[in-house]
Amino acid sequence: MAAIDPVTLSPPERLALIGELWDSLADADVVLTQAQHAELERRLANLDAERDAAVPWADVHTALLQRLR
Repeated sequence: MAAIDPVTLSPPERLALIGELWDSLADADVVLTQAQHAELERRLANLDAERDAAVPWADVHTALLQRLR
């Protein structure tokens, strides 16, 4: 396999490479620290407690696009 020099890639190509590298990892390869695990649990509990306040992604996306125009 030939080495890839990231400097020669465009920003979208570098982002795609990052995505491919991330996707190549198994769940077991990504080990959370205790602090990260606690934060994830806190956020999940918050999501469960405030599910009615959640805004669908489609609504957020539409609002963001309108702000950019």
